[in-house]
Amino acid sequence: MVDGLVSIIMPSWNTGNYIAESIESVLNQTYKNWELLIVDDCSTDNTDSVVASFDDKRIRYFKNKKNSGAALTRNRAIRKANGEWIAFLDSDDLWSPEKLEKQLKFMNDNGYVFSYHDFVKIDEKSKPLNVYVSGPDIVTKRKMYNYGYPGCLTFMYSAKAMGLIQIKDIKKNNDYAILLKLCKKANCYRMNENLAQYRIRTKSISHDKLSKKLKSHYDLFHVCDGKPMPVALWYACWNMFYGVLKKKNYEKKI
Repeated sequence: MVDGLVSIIMPSWNTGNYIAESIESVLNQTYKNWELLIVDDCSTDNTDSVVASFDDKRIRYFKNKKNSGAALTRNRAIRKANGEWIAFLDSDDLWSPEKLEKQLKFMNDNGYVFSYHDFVKIDEKSKPLNVYVSGPDIVTKRKMYNYGYPGCLTFMYSAKAMGLIQIKDIKKNNDYAILLKLCKKANCYRMNENLAQYRIRTKSISHDKLSKKLKSHYDLFHVCDGKPMPVALWYACWNMFYGVLKKKNYEKKI
């Protein structure tokens, strides 16, 4: 584990149209002590050639031998990480240039080992959707079970404090599964600043039908978190209720 190094976890699958912009947002960071671990899950598009066009030794590119899904792909990237800090950026999302510098200062100044920040939404063409997303100032274990407030592209944690985080194989909500493991070890503190852009794509989980969302939440609590079936179902329903409250309280038009 290298002190001060930030390991950035980026799973990829058929995001050749977006991943260059995501990588550029990492290269543009004012904080330079990072490594970008891209693990490709058997893409069938031009992802390989796009990543190969970047010549930077801090970018480490791995390919799965078989299509494994986002959960196992993230697990592999985390196992490869050398950093004191772990951060996440999906291969279609973007960071602001000062994201790492400001978030690390926020955590080091306050002695936090787990934090997140606000973000805005963009469309498939990187145009603003004029939606600002925030969250509670402190996300405790109880609040995290209510809802996974920190966006995947916003949270960072100390690998020294949290240890190796690995999750079970579920198709969706695998970033939330990571949050549930982390919240059992430390509270998550919000930095009140927009430092990222979350891309809304037409085929994303955001557009799933209600029944599919309920099933994915159930799998999260039952398969990943080991809750008994009735408890997992209760958590899944409760979580979806809090999802409605989250949009009302923490998503604002700008």
